[in-house]
Amino acid sequence: MSKPFVILAPLLALAGISGSPSALTANSPKLEEVVVTANFRDTTLMETVGSVSVISQSTITDRAAQHLEDVLNAVPNVTWASGASRSRFVQIRGIGDLEQYYDPKYYPSVGMRLDNLELGDSVNAGMLFDVNQVEVLRGPQGTRYGASGHAGMINIISNAPTDTFEGELSGGAGNYDSYNAGLVLSGPLGDTVQGRLAVQQNNSDGYIENENLDKDDTNNFDELTTRGRLQWSPTDSALYELGLLYFDADNGHDPWSIENNRTTWSDQPGKDEQQVLAVTTSGTWRLADTLSVEASVSYIDMDMHQRYDGDWVSDEFCEIYTCSGGHETAQEIFDRDRERLVADIQLLGGEDNLSAGAGNYVIGLYANDGSENLDYRYPSLWYGDSSSNSDYDTDRYAIYGEYEYAVSDQLTLVGGVRLERVDDNYRDSNGFRSANNDNLWNGKLSARYTLSDDSMVYATLTRSAKPGGVNTTATANQPFMSPVFQDFTQGKLSFDDESLLNTEIGIKTQQFDQRLSLSAAVFYTHRSNAQLENWMWDDAAGLWIGYLDSTSDADNYGLEVESTFALNTHIELFANVGLLHAEVDSVETFDLDQWQFVTKHNRDQAKSPKYQYNVGTRIAFNDAWSGHIEVEGRGDSYYGYYHDGKLDSYDLLNASLHWQRGNIGVTVWGRNITDQDFAVHGLYFGNDPRDDFGAYQNETYIQLGEPRTYGIELTYAF
Repeated sequence: MSKPFVILAPLLALAGISGSPSALTANSPKLEEVVVTANFRDTTLMETVGSVSVISQSTITDRAAQHLEDVLNAVPNVTWASGASRSRFVQIRGIGDLEQYYDPKYYPSVGMRLDNLELGDSVNAGMLFDVNQVEVLRGPQGTRYGASGHAGMINIISNAPTDTFEGELSGGAGNYDSYNAGLVLSGPLGDTVQGRLAVQQNNSDGYIENENLDKDDTNNFDELTTRGRLQWSPTDSALYELGLLYFDADNGHDPWSIENNRTTWSDQPGKDEQQVLAVTTSGTWRLADTLSVEASVSYIDMDMHQRYDGDWVSDEFCEIYTCSGGHETAQEIFDRDRERLVADIQLLGGEDNLSAGAGNYVIGLYANDGSENLDYRYPSLWYGDSSSNSDYDTDRYAIYGEYEYAVSDQLTLVGGVRLERVDDNYRDSNGFRSANNDNLWNGKLSARYTLSDDSMVYATLTRSAKPGGVNTTATANQPFMSPVFQDFTQGKLSFDDESLLNTEIGIKTQQFDQRLSLSAAVFYTHRSNAQLENWMWDDAAGLWIGYLDSTSDADNYGLEVESTFALNTHIELFANVGLLHAEVDSVETFDLDQWQFVTKHNRDQAKSPKYQYNVGTRIAFNDAWSGHIEVEGRGDSYYGYYHDGKLDSYDLLNASLHWQRGNIGVTVWGRNITDQDFAVHGLYFGNDPRDDFGAYQNETYIQLGEPRTYGIELTYAF
C-alpha cells in the first residue's frame, strides 16, 4: 500500500464507522444543489443527462488552485498532459490531444470555454482566480458545441457582477518563490448596470534548477490575468453583457534533464509566452413567457511564442563530461498569431420544466471565422538558421436544433442534430497547399426516466465529428528530414475527419435526506479514423517529427462513479473513480530499436490510465476552522506510440487547513505532501553525448510532475 493510503486510511475508516446509516441524524446537513450551465438550459446536476462533474469554488479554495491542472486530475477519466510547463492539452476518456512540443491544435478534441468565450487551445488563459465553478462534461457534446466539444467540454464560469458593492483583496506565497496578488471589485454602476473586475498577478520560479546557468527559475511562471464583466438589464425581459479578458504569460520552459531529474544543463532555456485579448458580447431577450432569444459574439486574438533547447546540454557540460560527438546547439522556435471571430444565436421555446405531454426546443445558428500565421525557425549548427512561414484559414458554419418531449411525468426523450460546414485552407513557404472542405454532422438521442423525487436513470446515444487538418510541425520540418522520413511523411502531412459514436447509460441519486449524492455512468465509444498523435525521431536529421495520424479506428469504454456524503454537521466524505479501457486497432510508427517502420496492433491509447481516483474528506472543526485531506492517483499508461515506455502509476496526498473570521480568510495548503516523484511525459531516443561506450544510445527520458508544493493564501473581503 502506498504512503498516502496509509496516512488517509485511518481517517476514512473512522468516518466510515461513525457513518453507518443507523448513526445518521435528521440534523445532518443536506448537500447543496449544483446547477449545470453548459447545456442549452440550466439544469441541476441530478437532472442533467450525461456524465458531468462540477468543481466548486470550495474545491478550488481547498486546493489553492491557480490553474486548471491543479483540479482536473481529480475528475474521473480526465487527464492533463503537463510537465515542467503549462500544458494546453486535456484528455477525456482517453480522447484528446497530447503534447507535440508546441504544436497547438486548431480543433482540440476537448473544448474549453470561459463564460461565453471559446478558448480553444488557449486554455492557459483559463485561470481560476475569481471563478465560481468548473463544469466538466464527458462524452461528445456535438449538438451543442459541434467540433468544439468533440470528446467533451470544460466550461469555466466566473463570478457574476453583483447588485451590491463588494470587493476582495487576496495574496499568497509558497515554496519555489511563488506568490500571487489579486483584486476583485463588483457592484452597481447605475440603476440597471452592474460590473465586475478581477485582476491577478501569479508568479513562481518553478521547480527546475539549471546547473549550467546556475539558475533556479528557467521554468518560471509570470502570469497576469484581467477579467471584466458588465451587465445591463434595461427591462425585465432583456439582459446584455460585455466581457473582457486579457491574459499575459511570460513563462519559461526548461523541462528535459539528461539525468531524468529536475536538474537541467541547457544553455538556451526555452520560453512559453502567450498574450490573449478577448471581447465577448451577449444578449438575452424574453419574447414571451415560453419564447426567448440568446445571442453572443466573441473575438479572441492570441499571440504565442514558444521555443526550446533542442540538445539539452551546453559547452560547459562537455567540459565536465567527455562528449563523444561534441556539443551541437539547436532550438525550435514557434511564433503564432491567431485570431477567431465566433457568433452564435439561439431561439428557445417551451418551458424549462416539462409536464407530461409538453415539449421544448432550441434552434440555433453558428459561425466561426479563424486564421493563424505561423513563423517557424530552426536555428542550429546542422542547418543554419532555417525557417518557414504558413497561413491557416478556417471557416465553420452550423445549424442545429434539439427537441425535448415529456412522454410522461417520469419519461423524457431528447433528440438533437447539428449540421456543420468546414472550409479550411493551408499554405506555407515550402510550397505545401491543403484544402479541407467538408460537411459534418452531429447527433443526440437520449432518454431520462425519473425513479423518484431523488433518483433518475438515463441512456444516451451521441455522435460527434471533428474536421481533419494539417500537421504543421511535419510540414515545417519536411525539407530537413532524411529521405526515408520524407517519403513516409508525404502521406502524413494532412489527416482525415474523425467521428465518435458514444453509448452511455447512467444513474443519479440522492439518499439519506439528500446527504448522499451518487452518480454512475458506463460508456462505450467507437472512434472512426481516430486522430492519434504520434512522434518519430529522425536520427539522421536530428529532428523530432510530430503529426496526427487518422488511419485507424479505436474503442474506448469504462465506468465513472462520483459520490459525496454529508456524514454529519462537521464531516463530508467524497470519492470519485474512473475506469477506462482505450485501445487503438493499429498505429504505424518508426521503431528506434528495430530501426524500421512497424505497425502496432491492439495498442492501448497513450495517456489513458486504466484507473483514476480521488478520495478524501472535508471537516468543519468549528465556526472558524475547517480542513480537507485527499488522495488522488492514476494507473500507468503509455506516453506515446513510437515506443513501449510507460508512465508509472502514482498516488498523491493533498491537504489544506482554512481559518475564517469575519471578512478575513487564511488557507494553508500542500500538494503532493509526501513528495512523490512521478512522470507525466516521456521520450525515447539517443540524446546523451557522454562517451561511456554507449554514447547516443536510445534510452527513456521523462518529465517529472510537480514535487511537494505548499503555501499560504490570505483573503480580505470588503
